[in-house]
Amino acid sequence: QVQLVESGGGLVQPGGSLRLSCAASGIIFRFNDMTWYRQAPGKEREFVALITSGFSTNYADSVKGRFTISRDNAKNTLYLQMNSLKLEDTAVYYCYAPFSGMPYWGIGARVTVSS
Repeated sequence: QVQLVESGGGLVQPGGSLRLSCAASGIIFRFNDMTWYRQAPGKEREFVALITSGFSTNYADSVKGRFTISRDNAKNTLYLQMNSLKLEDTAVYYCYAPFSGMPYWGIGARVTVSS
């Protein structure tokens, strides 16, 4: 059974930092491309960052230079380091992984940026 469990969300002031984690099980993590998405209130889910099995990365323009995606294959865990957070980064952040032709999503971690 595939499970993706996010953690590390919370309330932070503008300019602050948070690190999200996504613990994966039931997939061959080291062979999987892993992605972070987010969904802000009243908006559609959007791409945030991707890291391939070969450790190549790609970012949405809105987070480039502020967010860093990484992975620890020994721990089957995906990370998203978020720095210089802005009000518009407020959203529920989801971990995503395709496996055996099926899409899998975590339950999400809420990040609120507010003064």
